[in-house]
Amino acid sequence: MLIDIHVHVAYDRGHERQAGGRYPMPEELIAMMDDRGIDKAVVMCSIQPECRFSFLTPEEVLEICATCPDRLVPFTGLDPRMLTNSPASDFSKMLAHYKALGCRGVGEYIPNLPFDDPLNMNMFRQVGAAGLPLTFHIGPTIGGCYGCYDEVGLPRLEKVLKAFPDLILLGHSQPFWAEIDANVTDENRNTYPPGKVTPGRLVELMREYPNLHGDLSAGSGHNAITRDPEFGLAFMEEFQDRLYFGTDIAGAPQETPIVDYSLYKHDIQYFREVRKRESPVFLGQIGVSTE
Repeated sequence: MLIDIHVHVAYDRGHERQAGGRYPMPEELIAMMDDRGIDKAVVMCSIQPECRFSFLTPEEVLEICATCPDRLVPFTGLDPRMLTNSPASDFSKMLAHYKALGCRGVGEYIPNLPFDDPLNMNMFRQVGAAGLPLTFHIGPTIGGCYGCYDEVGLPRLEKVLKAFPDLILLGHSQPFWAEIDANVTDENRNTYPPGKVTPGRLVELMREYPNLHGDLSAGSGHNAITRDPEFGLAFMEEFQDRLYFGTDIAGAPQETPIVDYSLYKHDIQYFREVRKRESPVFLGQIGVSTE
């Protein structure tokens, strides 16, 4: 079974997204999955206000996933500024509510606050207590982008990993995957850096913190494992139990180069494990049938 750990889908909005284009509609997403041999996909919410004027709520995601329950797995969206906009906000009822409705994780989590901001720390603590994983996007600055802010070296992410060892965090975005290389800089961290890799901070963090997992979706994940093919394969071999195949389908149409890479160019044993074993195991752990 091939499971995509990260997609987006929405009903027709009648307008483009802030970044241009539009999310695929449900029937378009299913067709794209069929074309790529994807059996199931995890659907992200989009509720943070940063860099958008249209929201994808948990209710819409749940409604769409209910039309294809054997293909689509819902995550819920929460913002740490909701409720009382304070580090004392109690999200336990909301988390229990959406979990009972079938949401199997939280994401995509993109508030443009410092990763270790007290509002985020409050959310991370409660998501971990609810037994849900969280998919995050790192932003390189405060303002002008979306995603939890961290500096080069990811010191704030490490603080979170250390504080909440029972919270599974799935990393995503250019500033996250750029840290696979020790030569990452402020200038290139929000791009797709090319060239040979000297193992960087991300490798160190994954070795030290078993609760850090990797979402290989989008250009950032694909670039991380293909920029230095020999290193990329060794990286996947070492962390095959915590890396997840994904596309980050967010448009119709959309190219998904990781599909070609995984299915045709490197159909070797440990990539088959990443592609076909670990996502089903992970979803099974959070209560999703992979039969």
